[in-house]
Amino acid sequence: MIQRLDATEKAKELINQLKETYGELMFYQAGGCCEGTQPQCFEKGGFYPRMNDVLIGTIEDTDFWVDRDLFEYWKFSHFTLDVLDGFGAGGFSLETPLGKTFKVHYRLFTEEELQNLAPVKLME
Repeated sequence: MIQRLDATEKAKELINQLKETYGELMFYQAGGCCEGTQPQCFEKGGFYPRMNDVLIGTIEDTDFWVDRDLFEYWKFSHFTLDVLDGFGAGGFSLETPLGKTFKVHYRLFTEEELQNLAPVKLME
């Protein structure tokens, strides 16, 4: 099965660093403006996905949820989680005090990949 989500080594390292401080984590990416344009990292349970929001995968045992409307727009795209130096939009994400911000790089799936995509899970 073709996974919908991957992460750079830098992103994985930062996730593990944050887990040492905060415990279990989760990501949520909304489809709105400002902080919704970037993935936000929270303590697990610190944000509640809405009904029909989409779990597209996990990175380092950390769930990555996407707003249901954003998923409709990006459902034919692969997400690669990365991290950059700097202050992200909004400042609510756990990496902000470290002077880091998570970012997603997107690419369209190939026709072959689309035939074998991993299933997603909807929030009920």
